[in-house]
Formats: sequence, structure tokens, C-alpha cells
Amino acid sequence: MADRKPIESWLTDMDGVLIHEGIPIPGADAFLKKLRESGRPFLVLTNNSIYTPRDLHARLNRMGLEVPIENIWTSALATAQFLDDQRPGGTAYVIGEAGLTTALHDIGYILTDHEPDYVVLGETRTYSFEAMTKAVRLINDGARFICTNPDETGPSTEGPLPATGAVAALITKATGKQPYFAGKPNPLMMRTGLNAIGAHSETSAMIGDRMDTDVLAGMEAGMQTFLVLTGLTRPEQVENFPYRPSKVVDSIADLVDRI
Repeated sequence: MADRKPIESWLTDMDGVLIHEGIPIPGADAFLKKLRESGRPFLVLTNNSIYTPRDLHARLNRMGLEVPIENIWTSALATAQFLDDQRPGGTAYVIGEAGLTTALHDIGYILTDHEPDYVVLGETRTYSFEAMTKAVRLINDGARFICTNPDETGPSTEGPLPATGAVAALITKATGKQPYFAGKPNPLMMRTGLNAIGAHSETSAMIGDRMDTDVLAGMEAGMQTFLVLTGLTRPEQVENFPYRPSKVVDSIADLVDRI
């Protein structure tokens, strides 16, 4: 097998890699500092579509982690890029928060519930039964069904919360229509992110804490993959998957010297 090319750009997941329950993971600050100083292209990714990159920049900054706005890539941005490529200047009925609606406004989309081209489902703190009912009817009337990400649950201090994937399943059950998911593990999110920073998959690496999203998406996009054990996937679970990361490390701290 041919040796991999040296890593020139880095993509890293946020939750479980850089932060955990609002607290920076040891080594995250050193990793990001070395990336900034190296001048290498990098992105911090998240499947969460609630926040804009500006929001996430401010939240990370309050935790002591400096990530420039242009180095943050969300499933909302990936979804907007996909829709802009598919149907420029289209219309959409959106269930989601500012991260998603802002991304769609920025590509020139009109948000409407009158014969939209798409129904776009993202993350929100309060899923409305009325909004879901409207989405079902619009999809039945011909709107295409798009979701930012397939995560079925999200974290909270009280325990797991229903997330986009779970609500998508409800809408699919009511319409018989499967959505197209733009976020991880769809390698589309990686490829659009790489394009955004002018990087190439052959010389890029993806760091994540989940085998079923981060590692899978990175692998399918043609990147080297690093699994950290500070998030959801435990060491004994790695062998349960039919694919492997390029390397398993304890935490982001173990990768600082790789930059």
C-alpha cells in the first residue's frame, strides 16, 4: 500500500474532541494555537445547525479557545452550499434556528411556506407540532425533503434530547419520503468544507470522536482519520465497525506534535 502524503490541512469535530459539556478538553487550546501559528488550512466542524459561525466563535472564545469565524463549518453551511449548487435562488420552508436560516439567506434563498422548492429540517430547541404538520403537507404537495444532519439525539445536562434525525423519521413516516442529509456522515460536508479552505482530501486529516459519523465521513471523503477517545466512541467499540480509523489516540493532545 502506498504511503499517505503528509498532512497539510486538518478538519476536526468540535463536541467530544475540543470541548465536552461546555468545558475545553485538555490539549485543545494547544492544538488550535499550533494550527493558527502554522498557517495550515483547518476547519472546526459541527453537525449542530443551531448556531452561526459567529455564534460558535463567541462561545468557543468564552471557553478560552480561539477559532476564527472563517475556520468554522457547520451542517447548516453545508446544506446551504448543497442547495445553492442544486437550485440557485430557490425557496424553502425551514424548521430550524438562526444558524440555518442565516446560511440560507446568505445564498439568496427565500424562506416561505407557499409552494417552496424544499422543506429544510434542522436542529431547534423547540420542535413545533404545527411546523412539522406543515412540513408533512408541503412534502406531500411536492417539496423536496432536505435535512441538515441525521443525528437522532443531542446532548443536554438532563440527558439526551430528540434531534433532527428523530424528527426526520417522524416526517418520513407521515409522508413516505426519505430526506437527503447534508451533514456527517455524508462526505459532502467534508468535501464542501475542504473546498471552502482550498484543501485536498489526499493531504487532509479528520479528527472525531464518533466512528459512525466523523471517521466514516472522513474515510469516504478520502482523508486520513483520527479517532479520539474523549467523546462517544469507546475503545472496545471500534472493532464493532467494518472499517477502522487511520489511528486511535487518547485525545487531541496526542496530535499537537503532528502539526
